[in-house]
Amino acid sequence: MPEQGMQLAGGRDIVLPFSKAVEISLRSLKIRFGRSLIPTSGVILAIAFLMSVWSNNAIIGSLRAENKSEINLMLQQNGIETGVTESGEASEESRARIQEEESKQTWLIGLSLLVCVVGIANAMLMSVTERFREIGTMKCLGALDSFIVKLFLLESTCQGFAGTSVGILIGLSLTMGLALMDYGDYVFKYFPLAPIGESALYALVIGTLLSLIGAMLPAYRAAKMEPVEAMRADT
Repeated sequence: MPEQGMQLAGGRDIVLPFSKAVEISLRSLKIRFGRSLIPTSGVILAIAFLMSVWSNNAIIGSLRAENKSEINLMLQQNGIETGVTESGEASEESRARIQEEESKQTWLIGLSLLVCVVGIANAMLMSVTERFREIGTMKCLGALDSFIVKLFLLESTCQGFAGTSVGILIGLSLTMGLALMDYGDYVFKYFPLAPIGESALYALVIGTLLSLIGAMLPAYRAAKMEPVEAMRADT
């Protein structure tokens, strides 16, 4: 199991288990639960939107693939391009519109994830500022820079994983509710289980990684603080 280090003034290392770093991170999240909701809510909203778009595309794609007249008519009534004409032949114009819609969705998803990263980074920077004395105390006790970095990265990863999980459930639930109103029982009859499962897995990985990336700069800043300056800071 990986271990974290602390070093005393005399140069002797104190080795802390990885579980201790996790324990400290979880305790910090509990203490700052209210404030941790700010970056977590950003992750939830971004991932909910991402999952909603992906699951909606998977459902519509599954219905399109059946290429049945009643399903195509139902899709067209809901403003969805089916890629076929009334005669059942493929329409290049419809396909172009489908690609254009997918491109717009890609830009919207990218922007929402970018806002998510910025929000996490800002919240973690605020967390570093609020914890100057705590960081200074740990460094005075011999905490290595790597230990400080890992503490903040663990906190952000936990927030990202929790927020992403909730966002996936919210996004999928909203999409399923709307799809049931628009397409009825066809949603369950042609439910794309594998694509939606893959989308949920990708969303989980993306949300957690974005949270980790957003915390890197704040964690580095916290680790490079001088103990004396941290202890003098007003909080």
